Amino acid sequence: MNSLRNPTGLIRTYFRFGLGAVLLGVAGLLLAFSKPTKLPADPLPHAPIEMAWVDSVFNSMTPEQRLGQLFMVAAYSNKEKAHADRIERLVRNQGIGGVMFLQGGPKRQALMTNRLQAAAKVPLLIAMDAEWGLDMRLDSSAHFAKQMTLGAMDDPQLVYQMGQQIAQKMRALGVHISFAPVIDVNSNPGNPVIGNRSFGENQERVAQLGVQYIKGLQDGRIMAVAKHFPGHGDTDTDSHVALPVINTDLARLMKVDLFPFEKSFEAGVMGVMVAHLYMPLFDTTHAQTTTLSRNLVTGLLKEKMGFKGLVFTDALNMKSVSKLYKDGELDAMALAAGNDVLLFSEDVPSALTRIREAVTAGKLQQEDLDLRVKKILRAKYWAGLAEQKPAVLATLRDSLNRPNTRVLAQRIFEHAVTVVKNDDKLLPFQRLDTLRIATVTVGTQAEGPYATIFGKYQAGQAFAVANRYADDSTFTRILGRLGNANVVVVSLHQMNNTPAHEYGLGEGALNFLKRLQANKSYKTVVVAMGNAYALKYLESARTLVCGYEDHYAAQIVVPQVLFGALPGRGKLPVTVSPMLPVGTGIATPSLNRLRYAAPESQGLDSRTLAQIDNIALESQTYAAAPGCQVLVAKNGTVVFDQSYGYCTYDQSQPVTSSTLYDLASVTKVAGTLQAVMWLKDQGRLSLDEKVATYLPELARTNKREMTVRDVLLHQAGLKPGIPTWERTITSNGLKPTFYASIRSDDFPNEVVPGEYSTKAADDSVWAWTMRSSLMPKIKGKYPVEYSDLSFIIMKRLSEKLLNESIDGFLTRTFYRPLGLGSMTYNPLQRFPKSCIAPTEKDTYFRRELLQGSVHDQTAALVGGVGGHAGLFATANDLAVLMQMNLQNGQYGGNTFFKTPVVSEFARTQAGRRGLGWDHGDPSKPEGPTSNLSPASTFGHTGFTGTCVWMDPENNILYIFLSNRVYPDAGNNKLRQYNIRTRIHEVIYKAMATSKG
Repeated sequence: MNSLRNPTGLIRTYFRFGLGAVLLGVAGLLLAFSKPTKLPADPLPHAPIEMAWVDSVFNSMTPEQRLGQLFMVAAYSNKEKAHADRIERLVRNQGIGGVMFLQGGPKRQALMTNRLQAAAKVPLLIAMDAEWGLDMRLDSSAHFAKQMTLGAMDDPQLVYQMGQQIAQKMRALGVHISFAPVIDVNSNPGNPVIGNRSFGENQERVAQLGVQYIKGLQDGRIMAVAKHFPGHGDTDTDSHVALPVINTDLARLMKVDLFPFEKSFEAGVMGVMVAHLYMPLFDTTHAQTTTLSRNLVTGLLKEKMGFKGLVFTDALNMKSVSKLYKDGELDAMALAAGNDVLLFSEDVPSALTRIREAVTAGKLQQEDLDLRVKKILRAKYWAGLAEQKPAVLATLRDSLNRPNTRVLAQRIFEHAVTVVKNDDKLLPFQRLDTLRIATVTVGTQAEGPYATIFGKYQAGQAFAVANRYADDSTFTRILGRLGNANVVVVSLHQMNNTPAHEYGLGEGALNFLKRLQANKSYKTVVVAMGNAYALKYLESARTLVCGYEDHYAAQIVVPQVLFGALPGRGKLPVTVSPMLPVGTGIATPSLNRLRYAAPESQGLDSRTLAQIDNIALESQTYAAAPGCQVLVAKNGTVVFDQSYGYCTYDQSQPVTSSTLYDLASVTKVAGTLQAVMWLKDQGRLSLDEKVATYLPELARTNKREMTVRDVLLHQAGLKPGIPTWERTITSNGLKPTFYASIRSDDFPNEVVPGEYSTKAADDSVWAWTMRSSLMPKIKGKYPVEYSDLSFIIMKRLSEKLLNESIDGFLTRTFYRPLGLGSMTYNPLQRFPKSCIAPTEKDTYFRRELLQGSVHDQTAALVGGVGGHAGLFATANDLAVLMQMNLQNGQYGGNTFFKTPVVSEFARTQAGRRGLGWDHGDPSKPEGPTSNLSPASTFGHTGFTGTCVWMDPENNILYIFLSNRVYPDAGNNKLRQYNIRTRIHEVIYKAMATSKG
């Protein structure tokens, strides 16, 4: 349509003679729209075999039944039986051609559809408004994204995929038509009815994305209906309640509003919906809606632009038009204007009477109406109604809830979330050891998806203000509790799309932001989880992020962008203000932090992974453990993170993702080994050097010849353990030379609350270790024998070279920079007992239930910080540390290891042992790892019922945390039923199932 984009001659005429001259000659105006050199092809089927069916059905109908095909009435699956009965009567008695479903539920709609189709002589066309997914109309249905969100993306192909997935769900419901996409160019920020339903304000971008949406729907065998012709974007009136007046000029109409429609026609869109607007440019009749304008519908749309598909009216019940006419009068006038399908007719019998009267009066031509009926029948043939089949209820739920829906919805927001301003270069957050971040969520609950994902990166102070219209006093109290925070992230939720009410931004929240921004103690990050136009009230923020919607996918994506787990990609699709024009968007990098997404995003089958639920339940049923945490990551993405059961068998405290577990021997690799690898990476430790070189006191012992490598490989002849704690007790209890009930300088080490060990305890354990005997050699070599003493020695060596305590070093060098809020020794110094799963009821040493005190006796003796045990953590924090290892020291934009030291240490070198790391045992059918995992899999297990396994070949991370030793460490059912290994096996089956 080159003439539409180059109306030079017409514009000269327009400016020379003025608007009045043009209005006086509408026919001349339409002539100015010279037909394109190549009209769009007819998108409806018209081959002989198709037309034979059309003619057969047409000839089988009475004239009355043919007229009924022109009507599509509104139906609700959530209304009373009388409503469904009334619609069925229209189907049987008036022979209506289709139904447009509005509110309800998927199963109820499918049932009603089947009922109506069974009553129809000619199968019905079923339509829905599903612009952003079925949940636009139906409860318990999938939401993808509104079109403004799509307009912010950098990948148009995702729009096509969304169209395809919506089409699949609609077909499962028995639907054939989607009244989408909206291809209005939203050039008026005050538009109350289009707004975020539009792709944006740039006509070429709107056209590009609109075509992708159309192709996705129609490739999925759903008829797309582009709306609202000739463009509803430049209005500040809601056409549902009043008739908008658009005083556009011809040049703008052709260049901007009609451009996306032209491109949609070229792409083969099968339907167009005409808007309810008053456009004096085409019709000077007072308050005459474009729906009733023959100049526009027939003259412009059909003749000049050459559209040959189905033309739908907008809903004829909308008060902007229906209030002006008698019953049925509007329908006849809409047909006279050239519309093909009468949508949402309020009185079909009266409308049929008015149409017959119009035919008799010569205002409507029967031949023309017959052609429209045949056009509708052609659309029915394309929709598969020549062989109409009922919706299959048995598979409906699975069809509507396919896992790839969640994957695509999240991927859309990953490409759309926009970093609008980053003046302080804060984003993405990198140095988590220097940033003290507090979060304030306004308009949502503290336990929502946004806050949950945010907390997985840094466990700072979190405040939730559920009422988005809370007054100043609420926010003043928060200001007084921010403490030492130096960054405050305020997210605004449950916003609305009403410009007249500041998009739901409360005055109290806006004042709070002003006060924060004025306080130099904080840097403030503002996150708008809603309409981009609302940013004009927030543009003073130095760091500003737009999430576009408050949908689940948006809530889990935005925190990942803030912390650099995902890059910031989006750009504003509209102009918010002179300061924030269309196209504004700052690209931010990925820092390779753990991401969070559905299993299918990484090629795992979620239904197979769900088998983990059964195994976890089995562990509780058989009392193998009262509860557990299970986490699975693939390619740096957490795809499974579930908590099961309770902290104890009395079921008083449920396990949550925040529950801390005693890691037991996983401490060896999560604690001491990190320090050892760091020293090796720094060139301060040689693996083949004798340990005595670093710890000279060993030179006078039987351990003088052992090397660092031998110790780490558990082949230095060290015994599995020695009875250190037993030397500090008698049959009557604790020896007073070793313990006191009051903490003091002489007894500083908490063994359990109320019992403290001597400050010499660590030296005593070291002395006993040095004096311990060695294993006998076999054929001149020490056997590979797992030993706690190896890591008691490695802790002593590390602290000597580091010249500081190992817990202080690990916290400063690894845990704080990684944002590990839960990983700690001696958790009772930071957390209440209620956050920690208890372990054993110790009846032989400490004589009480251990909860927050390390289970391992030797570690307890030295104050909870052992080289072999002592760490507590959640599965998520352990996953962060281990993902850093799996990435060879690169994480969060920081380098923890300069060389591939983790790969070097993880390589199998002696039996199933790496340097500190453990491996599976393929010789045993029920070993610590699944036999489906490759031999390169490395990690460790813990006595309390924990494990971590990493597969560098498939980039898989698996963590299992439990307290199987509660209440008795003799409980061996976790191993007996092979719980941990069977869960590990499910992961590989899920990967194989997905590939299959």
